[in-house]
Amino acid sequence: MFVYTASARYTPILPIECTAQLDILHIISLALIQGLTEFLPISSSAHLILPFQILGWPDQGLAFDTAVHLGSLIAVVWYFRIDLGHLISATLVSLVSGKTTQDSRLAINLLIGSLPIIPVGFLLKDLVEINLRSIAVIAITTISFGLVLWLADIKGRQTRTDLELTWRQALIIGVAQCFALIPGTSRSGVTMTAALFCGFTRESASRISFLLSIPAIAGAALLKTIDLVTGELSVDWLTLGLGCSLAAISAYACIRLFLNVINQLGFLPFVLYRLVLGGILLLLLF
Repeated sequence: MFVYTASARYTPILPIECTAQLDILHIISLALIQGLTEFLPISSSAHLILPFQILGWPDQGLAFDTAVHLGSLIAVVWYFRIDLGHLISATLVSLVSGKTTQDSRLAINLLIGSLPIIPVGFLLKDLVEINLRSIAVIAITTISFGLVLWLADIKGRQTRTDLELTWRQALIIGVAQCFALIPGTSRSGVTMTAALFCGFTRESASRISFLLSIPAIAGAALLKTIDLVTGELSVDWLTLGLGCSLAAISAYACIRLFLNVINQLGFLPFVLYRLVLGGILLLLLF
């Protein structure tokens, strides 16, 4: 777990109780923030820092963080449950018959896109947590990657669908996902940006991003769970259950609404929002 200090860096501490300081307002607010921002291209880390800095809220702790990430995972798996069923069954049929289909190719390519984050995350996890979790870094990445998203939205050809994803494009998007290790970048934002540059439509870029999030969030939740199980932390299961449920509900609603409107709405409103948010974070430094 990390707490934010006056030196504008997260400092590792050994927590004794991971959720005891959270009251009902904190639980509801932090779970909704996580659920809503996990899949929007606006950076969940940038939002989770604001309650601590502006309102002086306590750190949410490892257990609660694990619970809300699990909620986000449940939401995206449930939303894409039919698609995932088709992808899995098509892959199994392809392995048996030796013949590939659009669905089996998409499944394999999504798997390829999921691979780069594994070694990069393993090698750079400690470096990022110790050196890159400052307000300055989050503000700069929130602004800069927001501008790159805007550029991709106006320059991308937006002619391809997610079923046309190739292994090269999947690898490019997967490499881009590694930048999300830097707080403020936004995993959804950077993968959507890469997909737009590869020529995918807004909706298809978003679908690819959401599908790629499943192994990424599952891996992060697994690591957090291992840390939780191997640590000596007291656990408030009622708090964790509430946080997980609220994050799941809000994340599901966010995914559903986002995919329904993104082709017409475009990414400019999210870019402008990121610029404002990054500016607020910069103001906190002075």
